[in-house]
Amino acid sequence: MSQDAERVKRLVAFKERLAKKVEELEAELKEQQALLDTVNSILLEKGFKRAEIAKQPPTAETPQPEQETIVEPEPSHEPAPVPEDVIQLKTSTGELLAILQVTQDSLRTLPAGDKDFNINTPPFTQFLVERVLTKMQERDGELIRAGQLSPDRMFSYNIIREGDMIREIIIKNVDADRLRELKSSIRWTLEKMYEKMKTQS
Repeated sequence: MSQDAERVKRLVAFKERLAKKVEELEAELKEQQALLDTVNSILLEKGFKRAEIAKQPPTAETPQPEQETIVEPEPSHEPAPVPEDVIQLKTSTGELLAILQVTQDSLRTLPAGDKDFNINTPPFTQFLVERVLTKMQERDGELIRAGQLSPDRMFSYNIIREGDMIREIIIKNVDADRLRELKSSIRWTLEKMYEKMKTQS
């Protein structure tokens, strides 16, 4: 093989490595931008709200067994708790779905900034709300009635929405076992919702 041919071969291999690296960097940039959008949305909620959000405040939904209650959240002037841990929930292909903020015994789920999860998209209500969240709440209700759990330690959750779009899920009184189950259940639910969103777009 001539010297020129060998040089061309090395350049082609180098070009392929560069193209692969650029593709990886673009994917990482997209993921970091989505995470930045999510963090920005948190900051907006904590005191720098956009005008359109201020005009149309989200509702807090706390479903109860055989009953759904929607109330307006009261404005809070307390500083946001500092998260002990931030967990990224991703699809099997690495697409960012949401971040979980774990603070002591509570859990906040914040969808990625580029994702609009509709509360009516299965399996959100059928699985996550009815079979996971409501069941945990009912089990604690039974423990309270049996005198085995203090009412202020009862599992509870709020689903913050703008219209039908999920903006935040706040879960309180979460122990280590439930945290593992919730992390898995929320990730699975959001991934299935995202798959349906892609097929419908």
